[in-house]
Amino acid sequence: MKTDKGAKARFKVTGTGKLRRRHAFTSHLLEKKSSRRMRHLHQDVEVSSGDARRVKKLLGR
Repeated sequence: MKTDKGAKARFKVTGTGKLRRRHAFTSHLLEKKSSRRMRHLHQDVEVSSGDARRVKKLLGR
C-alpha cells in the first residue's frame, strides 16, 4: 500500500513510534488570539489513541 502524501506532510513518527501532529487554528484570524494561546498552539502534540490507528494505516505502518 502506498503512503498517503497528505498524511506524510501532516504527521511525524517519533523514535519510540508515537505520532505527532500540529495544532489547528494557527493560520488566520490571529489578532484576536492571545500570545499565550498561540505559543501553546505552536507546540506539537501527540495524536489521540482513537486516531492513531487510522493515521498509521495512512502512513503505511
